[in-house]
Amino acid sequence: MKKLLIVIDMQNDFIDGSLGTKEAQAIVPAVAAKIASYPPKDIIATMDTHGPDYLKTQEGRNLPVEHCVKGTEGWRIRPEIEALLDKARIYEKPTFGCERLAGDLKSVKGLKEVEMVGLCTDICVVSNALLIKAALPELKISVDSACCAGVTPEKHLAALETMRSCQIEVK
Repeated sequence: MKKLLIVIDMQNDFIDGSLGTKEAQAIVPAVAAKIASYPPKDIIATMDTHGPDYLKTQEGRNLPVEHCVKGTEGWRIRPEIEALLDKARIYEKPTFGCERLAGDLKSVKGLKEVEMVGLCTDICVVSNALLIKAALPELKISVDSACCAGVTPEKHLAALETMRSCQIEVK
């Protein structure tokens, strides 16, 4: 049985940068421990990736806080997390969910389960969980709630409940 860990957007801007929160800062050690518990070849990561025109995009007009602009310090994965991702496949994504990741998982031989951790529970984690569920409805998907943080604690809890409703296991 093959099980993969998907690490969502553990980038500086979401931890202590332009969109950082104390909750995001608090999960960094738990996410690092979770990554260390997996074989390095069984880890996938995503990076929210925007261009300098971000504020002109639909997302930028609705969330007018410049963040994760490619090449900036805020775009980079948190150093203690990045150090654990040396063999991980990393997907840069221009929006909340990564359709390419969901599609690529279809071709992983023997894949039975994915576990998800990262930021932000109520935006990118839930978006990717639902995309993967739609692409692979029989795949077991779980989310470790102690290794996720939302924009607010309330939105974190709401996203976890949404995922439970969609048959995603919340640990």
